Amino acid sequence: MRDTENTPRASMLAVLEGQRAAALADAPVSLASRRDRLDRAIAVLLDNADGFCEALREDFGHRSTHQSLFTDIASSLEPLKAAKKQVARWMRPERRRAGMPFGLLGAKARIEYQPLGVVGVISPWNFPIQLTFSPLAGILAAGNRVMIKPSEFTPRTSALMAEAFAKAFDATEISVVLGGPQTGADFASLPFDHLLFTGATNVARHVMRAAAENLVPVTLELGGKSPVVLSDSAKLEVAARRLMMGKTLNAGQICLAPDYVMVPEGKLGAFVEASTAAVGQLYPTLLDNPDYTSIVNQRHYDRLQGYLDDARAKGAEVLELNPAGEDFRQQPHHKIAPHLILNPTDDMAIMQEEIFGPLLPVKTYQAFEETIDYVNAHPRPLGLYYFGESGAEERALLDRTTSGGVTLNDVIMHVAQEDLPFGGVGPSGMGAYHGYEGFKTFSHGKSIYRQSRIDMHSLGMAPPWGDKFLRLLRGQLKP
Repeated sequence: MRDTENTPRASMLAVLEGQRAAALADAPVSLASRRDRLDRAIAVLLDNADGFCEALREDFGHRSTHQSLFTDIASSLEPLKAAKKQVARWMRPERRRAGMPFGLLGAKARIEYQPLGVVGVISPWNFPIQLTFSPLAGILAAGNRVMIKPSEFTPRTSALMAEAFAKAFDATEISVVLGGPQTGADFASLPFDHLLFTGATNVARHVMRAAAENLVPVTLELGGKSPVVLSDSAKLEVAARRLMMGKTLNAGQICLAPDYVMVPEGKLGAFVEASTAAVGQLYPTLLDNPDYTSIVNQRHYDRLQGYLDDARAKGAEVLELNPAGEDFRQQPHHKIAPHLILNPTDDMAIMQEEIFGPLLPVKTYQAFEETIDYVNAHPRPLGLYYFGESGAEERALLDRTTSGGVTLNDVIMHVAQEDLPFGGVGPSGMGAYHGYEGFKTFSHGKSIYRQSRIDMHSLGMAPPWGDKFLRLLRGQLKP
């Protein structure tokens, strides 16, 4: 089921123009207004928590309600509460140093943060609640109006969001636009004051191209192939348990999910054993286990099966981690058991595309330097993960590779730290949000300079130039 009824571009443009007019009329946006909107967003989230979880379960075929409460509800609540608590401090003008000699003469410089205006948000299907509400923390704290285009792949969740926001917010504050791919393309072409897109890199190219027509600045939160480097010094059982937890959460449908792991050549067998044991502890059964999530739809299920078929055909050893030995050929959903793909080669599709599923390629290395070379030979990832106790290896990875963020001795968890900016680099994205960085991303930092009351003419700093001005200049022309 998809929401394929498209919203006309003219209708979306009318909403945007209404929001922009309201934003201009409302300026300046008070602290009380910002806190009120954050409070109402919190109320929408909490009042509809059970409904959102049920809608997610239906949209995925099966999705753990416990997981949804954790990854979509609780993980959205924290950013909104933190923004409400800190927005007064974020709004304060930021003092800057006035240049010589003006600062000494009483000149002042500062930055004031003001709303951008109307922010567009295109949110994805994998965490449709979290990746809509979490950005709202910075957007609303910054005093903006918002238009939201949620994914057509989770139509029940999107429709419920539209209904819930409409009850709590006027359309000039927050508006949700429903529709399929054409609506998404038209939405990206609107003349927003900023556009946030979360999704696939190939789609982001179209979004950025459409935004460029109106010179709309964009924040792109994408993905890529986030590597895991398992050191010879790692605690293998702990590493495997944390790694497989991250790989199987939401059935691996996470932009930050570990996409491949590199293990020391002599520890491949031990890693397979530890990973098999970890999956057995997490999910003794899979098919009817309420904690194990389904692949979102037939299209993505077929895509993942195609990766496995391609890997087998090209010589990889494919291991299904199926603790109860269940038959996945007969099921009402699209569940796929976790798989390890051993010794994959770069010509395999699974090593070329972001996986977005519970499939984990496992490469081996002899010298640690090989891991750095391999990461650097591929597009910069959204996340990078290191398991180990070697300070030298850790430092080498941090200094000599570039990724959106890093988690040490775990996976994914850096995104859960609201005080750390979250974003990609290169093909994994541009721009960042979360916490104060989110407030600044969705604000315009206006530079303001107040000149000294002292008459510059009296100091010889205006024509006709004289010796006094020349001496002042020569005093500054020093290394």
